[in-house]
Amino acid sequence: MKSIGTIWAGMLLGMALAVSPAWAAAKAPAAPKAQAAPAGIYKVAIEPGVAIRDAAESLKLRANALNLQLVAELPMSKQVEAVTGKPQRTITIYQFCDAVLAKDLIDVDMDFAIFMPCRIALIEDAKGQGWLVMMDVSIDDIATQKRLPPDLKARIEKVRKALIEIMQASARGDL
Repeated sequence: MKSIGTIWAGMLLGMALAVSPAWAAAKAPAAPKAQAAPAGIYKVAIEPGVAIRDAAESLKLRANALNLQLVAELPMSKQVEAVTGKPQRTITIYQFCDAVLAKDLIDVDMDFAIFMPCRIALIEDAKGQGWLVMMDVSIDDIATQKRLPPDLKARIEKVRKALIEIMQASARGDL
């Protein structure tokens, strides 16, 4: 899978990754193809035959399996529908966080708080195609600017990999 660089620091800042040995040892299925997106955005199409609701369930299950806490689920399309009275395409923002890593990063620099928690959007486009979208910026630039210790940088990179795994599993509808 082609990445659009390294993942947005804020998406990584709120989470620590503790990968289960069972997940690490299992051979991963073929990854859904990342789509071309503007710099700073990582985007994956939900595969044909995978319902939006199944992708959402998969997203939550994989995050849980990777010990990434779902701290918020924002059903924006339902909110718009409630206000307008008109059916809407799916737009849901999922937020994940690990309080320990968040605290460690804020201890380095409180400015990191603006990037928390990490977010993955599940969006249905006008043609009914489901997408998973998250920010993807260079952690190296931020780590250098903020003098991030190597151990925190490594923990953030593990979270980056977990977020990509979550998106790929969701795009396939894995349970």
